[in-house]
Amino acid sequence: MSEQMIRSLADLEQVKTAYNENTAAHPFQVLVCSGAGCVSSNCADVRNAVAEELEKIGMKDKVLLRETGCIGTCAAGPVMLILPERIFYTKLTPEIARRVINKHILHGEILTEHTFYDFSLKKHVPKIDDIDFFKEQVRIALRNCGVIEYDSLDAYISRDGYFAAAKALNEKDPQEVIDEVKRSGMRGRGGAGFPTGVKWQAGHDAAGERKFIVCNADEGDPGAFMDRSILEGDPHTVIEGMMLGGYAIGASKGYVYVRAEYPIAVERLTKAIENARERGVLGENVFGSGFNFDIEIRIGAGAFVCGEETALMNSIEGKRGEPRQKPPFPFQSGLFKAPTIINNVETYASIPQILLKGGEWYAGFGTENSKGTKVFALAGDVVNTGIIEVPIGKPLGEILFNIGGGLRDRKRFKAAQIGGPSGGCVTRDNLNTPTDYESLKELGAIMGSGGLIVMNEDACMVDTARFFMDFIRDESCGKCAACRIGTTRMLEILERITSGEGEEGDIELLEELGEVISDTAMCGLGQTAPNPVLSTIRYFRDEYEEHIKNKYCRASVCGSMFISPCENTCPANINVPGYLKLISVGRFIDAYNLIRQENPFPAVCGRICTHPCEAKCRRGTLDESIAICELKRFVADYAYRHETPYAKDIVFPRNGKRVAIIGAGTSGLTCGYYLVKIGYEVDVFESESVAGGVLAFGIPEYRLPKSVLQHEIELIEQAGVNIHLNTEVGKDITMKALQAQYDAIYVATGTQFPQKVEIPGEGLGGVIHGINFLKDVNLHRPVNVGKVVAIIGGGNTAIDSARTAVRLGAERVIVLYRRMRDSMPAYEMEVQAAIDEGVELIEMVAPTRFIGNRSGKVVKVECQRMKLGNFDKNGRRKSVPIEGSEFLIDVDTVIPAVSQYSDLPFIKKSEIGLTPWGTFIIDDGTMMTTMPGVFAGGDVARGPDTVIRAIADGKHAAVSIDKYLGGKGKLNKGTPIDIPDDYSDDEVVEHNRFQVEELDPERRKGSFDEVVLGYHKLRAMAEAMRCLHCDRR
Repeated sequence: MSEQMIRSLADLEQVKTAYNENTAAHPFQVLVCSGAGCVSSNCADVRNAVAEELEKIGMKDKVLLRETGCIGTCAAGPVMLILPERIFYTKLTPEIARRVINKHILHGEILTEHTFYDFSLKKHVPKIDDIDFFKEQVRIALRNCGVIEYDSLDAYISRDGYFAAAKALNEKDPQEVIDEVKRSGMRGRGGAGFPTGVKWQAGHDAAGERKFIVCNADEGDPGAFMDRSILEGDPHTVIEGMMLGGYAIGASKGYVYVRAEYPIAVERLTKAIENARERGVLGENVFGSGFNFDIEIRIGAGAFVCGEETALMNSIEGKRGEPRQKPPFPFQSGLFKAPTIINNVETYASIPQILLKGGEWYAGFGTENSKGTKVFALAGDVVNTGIIEVPIGKPLGEILFNIGGGLRDRKRFKAAQIGGPSGGCVTRDNLNTPTDYESLKELGAIMGSGGLIVMNEDACMVDTARFFMDFIRDESCGKCAACRIGTTRMLEILERITSGEGEEGDIELLEELGEVISDTAMCGLGQTAPNPVLSTIRYFRDEYEEHIKNKYCRASVCGSMFISPCENTCPANINVPGYLKLISVGRFIDAYNLIRQENPFPAVCGRICTHPCEAKCRRGTLDESIAICELKRFVADYAYRHETPYAKDIVFPRNGKRVAIIGAGTSGLTCGYYLVKIGYEVDVFESESVAGGVLAFGIPEYRLPKSVLQHEIELIEQAGVNIHLNTEVGKDITMKALQAQYDAIYVATGTQFPQKVEIPGEGLGGVIHGINFLKDVNLHRPVNVGKVVAIIGGGNTAIDSARTAVRLGAERVIVLYRRMRDSMPAYEMEVQAAIDEGVELIEMVAPTRFIGNRSGKVVKVECQRMKLGNFDKNGRRKSVPIEGSEFLIDVDTVIPAVSQYSDLPFIKKSEIGLTPWGTFIIDDGTMMTTMPGVFAGGDVARGPDTVIRAIADGKHAAVSIDKYLGGKGKLNKGTPIDIPDDYSDDEVVEHNRFQVEELDPERRKGSFDEVVLGYHKLRAMAEAMRCLHCDRR
C-alpha cells in the first residue's frame, strides 16, 4: 500500500478506496488474531504455518494474510477467521492451521471439528455470525478489533478511520463537537461514569494558555484487559478520539499513560503514533484545519493508585504517584498546573463513531440514564472468557449465559465481581439486574472500567474479600491514614477469619472500618477500597458467620479449617483421604469401619450418593476426580461378603433416657444408631411395612438392591435400635403419648406425598404420580404402563420412573422437561443412562392438559413449547410459553414427577412452626423445632434433598439431642483406626479414573438387575492410589 501523506478528507477517501480495492482483488482473507492472549498461545507459529502452507499450495497471491487485534474469544485461542465465508477456526496449532488452509482454501472444505465449539449447544458453530458470543454484542469501541490489521493506518482509514476528525476539524467548531458528545449521553468509561460532554465543556471553558488531554490507560484491576485489547488491536481509534477531545477543549498536546506491564500495547501504540506523524495525521495543521496536535506516551510502573487521575498526573510529571487534594480539579489545574481533561481508552475509542454517526445514534443504545455500550472483560469461571461489548443495561445473566456461555463443568453461578477491587459482587438472585450505573450502585457494586470476574459455587466469598483487600492494601499509596492503616486492619481481620481464628464481633468491626474508610479516605480509590468486603458481607453474611462460629468454609477454600476438600464437602464429614489410603494398601475392612464411624449406610451411599466430595476433589484439576463414591461401595460390598457371622447383640450401657424417632428413613435410622451407641433407648416408628423410607420404595432395584439396604438396616437394629413397622403416629400412637413416654423426639418422616402439576385431566385413569408409581413397583403391586409412557419432570424421581417404565415393557418412554437438559436437577449420569436405554428427552416443553377417552382413561398429553426467559432467584432461566406452539402426544400412561411435600397430621399446625412449604422451622444450630424437645431433620425440614444430607442431619440431631438431655454431645464412633502415612508423590502422572463395569443397555432394559457392577479389588486399589492426599500438611 502507498504511504501518501494525508492532508485532507479527499486524501482519506483515496486511501480508503485503494485499500478496499486491493482487498477485493483477493478471493480470500485469513485474519489471524494477534491479541495478547493469542500471542501467549503462540499465534505467531500459527501465522507462520499459514504463510508457509499458502506458499506451498500456490495460493499466496490470492489470499491476504493479516494479523489483527483481539477478536474476543480469549478462551479459544489461537484463532483465525477466513473470509468471505466468515468461518471461525479456534484452538489452532501450526499443524491444524496447515490442514485447515489446505482443505478450506484449496478444496473449499470446512473443517467443522476445528471451528468454534458452543458448549451450551454441544456442537461446533462454524460461521462467526451464528455464534452467540458475537451475535448479542454491539461493537462500537471494539468495532475494529479482530477485523483490521492492528499495525496499518490504511486499514483503519478503510473503515472510515479519521473521517470524523477530518470533518469535525474542518466543519465544526469546538462547541459543536462538545454538543454532539453531550447529545450522545456518553459517560466516562473509566469507572465513575461522569458525563463526558460535561467534562469536556469544563475543559473548554477553563482559562489557560495551554491545555492537555490525557488518556488513562493504566488498567490495574485484576481480571481487566479491555483497554489493553483496544490499544493492541485498534490504536488509531484512541489517537483519533484524543484528537477530537483536544480540539474540543483547546489542547494541542495529549498524553497516553500506560503501564509497563503492557509491552505489546506500548509497542503497537508507539508505532501507530509514529505512522500518524509520518503521514501528517499528527503534528501541525492536521487535515489542513490549522489545528496542531501531537501525543506522547508516558509509561507507568504499574501502581494501581495511578489509575486515580491526580496520581496519574503526578506520575506523568515525574513525581511520586500519589493523589492530590481536590479541589482544584484537573480541569482547573491539572497536568503542569494547566487545565487538563482525562478520559480512559474506551471513552476515546467511542468518540469517533459518535462524531461520525451522531450523538442521537449513540444514545439509541443503552438505557435512559446510561447511554451507549460498555466493554467488559469476562474472566473467571465462565466458559467464554474474553472481551465483549454490549449495550449498557443488558441484564447480567444474559451477558454471562448467552454471551459468556454459562459456567464451566456444570457448576452453579455464585457471584460476579464487577468493577474490580473498587467494585462489589452481584449474586444469582440479581442476574436480571441491568448493567447500568444506577442499578449496579443500588446493589453495592459499580460499573468500574468493566472487569467482570465470574465465580462459581467453589468460590469462598470471605476469601474473595480477603484477596481484594490484600491487593488494595499492597497498592495503597499510604498518603492518608484511612487507607494506609484501615485497609491493613481490615486485611488482618479477614486473614484471621479465613484461618479459622475469627471472633464474634469481627463482622461488625469490618463494617465499621469500611464505613470510616469510605467516609475519610482522600481519593476515590481509597473511598471505594472497602466495597468488596462490604458487598460480600451484605450478600454472604452467612458465610462469614460459618467461618467465625463453626470454623467451616463451605467452598473448601480456607484450608486451615479442614482435613481435605473432599472431607469438608461431605455433609457427613467422612475421612475420605483416610479410607482411600487404607484401600490403597489392601486394608478394606478397616476402610469400611472408618466410613461407618461417620456414616452407617456406606453401601447405600456408595450407590446413590450425589458425591459432592468428587466435585471438590483436587485430582480433577489434573485429569479426573477420584471415584470416591465407587470406592465406598467397593469396601461396603467387600465387608458384606467377608464379614464374620453375627453372634450376639451389641450391648451398650444404658443411661436411662428414651428417644422416639418418627420415620425409619436414613435420617431417622442414623440418628437412632448414634444415640443407642451412647446409651439411649431408641424406638423408631414407621407407618410402612418396610424400613428405609424412600430408599425402600422410591429408589428402583436396579440402582439400589433391597438386599443391600436391608443388610445395613439390620446392622443398625443389631446396635440396639428398635424399629416398629406398620405403626403410624397420629393413628396407632398419638404425638401426646410419645411426648409423655420419651425424653425427646426426632421427626424424620421425609417428603412422602407427590406434588400435583395442577393441570386439567390430572385425575384421569392412567395418570400416576412418580413417587406413587415407584412405590407400587418396589412393593410389587400390579402396574400396567402400556406401550407409551410420558414422564413430566427433570428430577431423579422422573428419571427413575422413566427407566422403570422401560423395564416394565413400555415401547416408548418420553421425558418432557420445561428447560434444557443442562438444567435438569437429576444426576447427569442417570440421565445419560436413561437415554442409553432408549428413553426420549424432549426439552423446552410443558404439559398444558391431559386428555382422556370416554372411559376416563388418559390417551393424550397436550404440550406447549417453551423458550428461556429471565432468571429465577436460584440463577436458573425461567421457561416461558410460546403462544400457538401446542402439540399432542399419544400416551397410555402419564407419570408426573415434579416434587414431593410433607403432611404431618400428628401435629397441629397451630402447635408448631412451619414454613410456607410445609416443612418444620428448626434452629440451624440445634435442629430443634419450635416445640421444646422435638427435633426434625432430613427432607421434612429441608424439603426434598439428598440421602447424604439426611444422614448428616441424623448425626447432627443425635449430638443436639444428647446435649439437650444433659450429655456432652460426643458420639461413640468406635475404636480409632490407624491410617498409614507412607504416601509417595514421586510418580504423580496423569491418568483418568478407572472405569467400573456396567450391564449392557440392551440387557438391562428387560431386567431390574443392578446396572453398575462396581470395582474389583485390583482396580479399586489402583483407583485409590490416584489420590493426591490433600490432607497432608
